[in-house]
Amino acid sequence: MDEVFDTIIVGAGAAGLTAGIYASRAKLSTLILNEGAVGGQMVLTEEIANYPGVPTTKGYMLANNMKMQAKSFGCKIKSNIKIAKYELEGEIKAIELEDGRTFQGKTVILTPGGRPRSLNIEGEDQFKGKGISYCATCDGDFFTGKEVVVVGGGNSALEEAVALTNFATKVTIVHQFDHFQAFQHAIDEAKNNPKIEFVMESELRGFYGNGQLQKVSIEHLPSGNLSVLKTDGTFIFIGYQPNTEDLKGIVPLNDRNEIVVDSTMKTQVSGVFAAGDCINKRYRQVTTAVADGTIAALSVSEYLRG
Repeated sequence: MDEVFDTIIVGAGAAGLTAGIYASRAKLSTLILNEGAVGGQMVLTEEIANYPGVPTTKGYMLANNMKMQAKSFGCKIKSNIKIAKYELEGEIKAIELEDGRTFQGKTVILTPGGRPRSLNIEGEDQFKGKGISYCATCDGDFFTGKEVVVVGGGNSALEEAVALTNFATKVTIVHQFDHFQAFQHAIDEAKNNPKIEFVMESELRGFYGNGQLQKVSIEHLPSGNLSVLKTDGTFIFIGYQPNTEDLKGIVPLNDRNEIVVDSTMKTQVSGVFAAGDCINKRYRQVTTAVADGTIAALSVSEYLRG
């Protein structure tokens, strides 16, 4: 198409929608290209209770509010598309879709998001948001006075398990090895917490319940014995995957496949920025994605002013 947008945003999660709000409100012609449903990880979250100034709300409702706000400022959004090719070098960037359409922009903001690693076992998809969570900070308070399971043995798993003891009456850590892959201080803190129990050399094999998660099955790897543990919730911390598979060789990625950016969200490719769960950063929350998207849009405005 002949129109050259001031900026094209790839991805319509919290970071992309925020970038769209800020860019379009700054009178930049803005297009968001989104491969899935608008909202990203927000729409997979049953309730969001810690977004400042917003009472507890459904994830899809917060996403829809962001979408409508972006569109009210003139941001165009094209969803359920598939990107076939990126051409991000040069003064004018081009993004080609599988249906043959090509969109051009003076700048690009990459916000493809990411996803927690899944166990890929029976019942996991069924109970996501209904007892299964990948974020203790987001969902810990929903399990106040209840018993939960934590899966994993790295720093995140142990630190989040300790954090969950502020809400839960009991936390059971299930780990596949006989030792943890975490810093010693994290291990010591977990082992010294009276609310935490450990099931080592074991893996979950299934999630079960009636509408809401009620129990998990666990296999003890050395013996092969299966057991059932009643639980109100399970938190899975076995790593995180940025959605950057299609960006390898397009922009620099680190050893975790995260897009490398500086403090202004600039990548090493001129005119290309990135924000949200796809970039190299420590914490992944709706609020941090919103902050990243804000910075990226402001940086784009500055870049276009020259």
